[in-house]
Amino acid sequence: MQAMQVSPALRATGTYPFVRLERAKRRLAAEGVALIDFGKGDPMEPTDPAIRAALVDGLRERMGYPLAEGLPELRRAVAGWCARRFDVDLDPETEIVPTYGSKEAIFLLAQVVVDPRSERNIVLTTEPGYPVPDRGGAFAGAEVRQLPLREENGFLPDLDAVDDSVWERTSIAWINYPNNPTGAVAPPEFLARLADLSREHGFLLASDEAYTELWFDTPPHSALEVRERGNIAVFNTLSKRSSMTGYRSGFVAADRELIDALKQFRPSVGTAPQEFVQRASVVAWNDEDHVERTRAAYRAKREVLLPVLARKDVRVAGGSATMFLWLEVPGDDSSESFAERLLEHGLVVSPGSFFGSAGEGYWRIALVPTYDECRRAGEILDAVL
Repeated sequence: MQAMQVSPALRATGTYPFVRLERAKRRLAAEGVALIDFGKGDPMEPTDPAIRAALVDGLRERMGYPLAEGLPELRRAVAGWCARRFDVDLDPETEIVPTYGSKEAIFLLAQVVVDPRSERNIVLTTEPGYPVPDRGGAFAGAEVRQLPLREENGFLPDLDAVDDSVWERTSIAWINYPNNPTGAVAPPEFLARLADLSREHGFLLASDEAYTELWFDTPPHSALEVRERGNIAVFNTLSKRSSMTGYRSGFVAADRELIDALKQFRPSVGTAPQEFVQRASVVAWNDEDHVERTRAAYRAKREVLLPVLARKDVRVAGGSATMFLWLEVPGDDSSESFAERLLEHGLVVSPGSFFGSAGEGYWRIALVPTYDECRRAGEILDAVL
C-alpha cells in the first residue's frame, strides 16, 4: 500500500514547538510532578462577568451561519476602540473585518495576498517570533525569509540590512509589537519608516498587535497610527487583552481593497466568529476597566518574580510589555537544556530556541499562573539557580 501524500509545506514545518512542550508536561504530570506552567501564553485570568453574560444572552434557539463581514455592532465597537486608543478614524463598513481570533487570520493572509508564481513572492517575518506568519507563507507557496531580532537593536529588525531588491520582491512584511517573545515595543519612528518603505516598494506591512494592551510603563504604539503613510494591515484580538483565548475573536483593520478581498475569501474557509461570541466581543471592546484589572494582575505577578531573578543574576533582556519575561540563560547551558533543568523542578518555561535560532541564549516566562503560583515559583528559582 502506498503512503498517503502529504503537503511538502506541512512536512517542512515539523512539530509545533509547544506541542513538544505539552507532551513533556503530560509525561511529568503522569509521574506525579506538580507543575507550574509558564510555558504557553494562554491567560488564566477570569473573563469579565459582563462579557460572559453577553455571550449567554446572545444564544438563541437557532443560530445560523455567521456572516464573514461580521455584525455591524461589532465593527462599530472595534472602530470606536481604535479611535479611543490610537486616535485613528476607521470606517466600520469598509476597513474592518472580525476574525476567528487572530491566529487564523495571520496564517491565511498570504493565501489572499501572495501570488507564488510572481516575482513578488517573498514573505518577510522576524525571529525569534511567533511561527504562524512563517507557516502561513510557506503553505501559500511564498518564499519565507526571516529577519533576526537582535538585542543590540532593541529587538527591532535592521531595516538597513534589507536590500532594495528584496523589498521589491516582498509581498508581505510581518512585524509583531509589542513582541512575542521579547516584550519589545516599536517606537513610532520605526513604524513610520516601515510604512514609508511599504508604500515606496509596494508591499503590505502586516502588524500583529495581540499584546498592545498588556504593558507596564507606557501604552505601546500601533501601526494604525501611520496607516496614511503606507500599505498597512493591523491584526488584534481579545485573547490577551480580555483573557478570551477560547472565544476566538479578533479583527483585521486595513484599507478597503484588502478588506474587500478578505470578505471575498473568508466564506470559503468558514472562520467567522459565532454570533454569540461577536455579541460578547462588543461588550469587551467597549470596556476598559477589566483590561486595567488584567494589567494590574500581570504587574503583580511580574513584581513577585523580578527581585528573585535579580538576586540570582538572571538578566531581563526584553522589554516592558506583553505577558512575557524574556530572560538571558545563565551560565553555559543551551536554552533547551536550561528549560529541561527547570522542568525537573516543576517549572515549565519556554526555551528561546523554540522561537527561532536568534532566540538561543534566552528563555521565556509567560506570566499566566496565579499570583500564589508565581510566588512559589520564585521560591523554587531561589533554591535551584
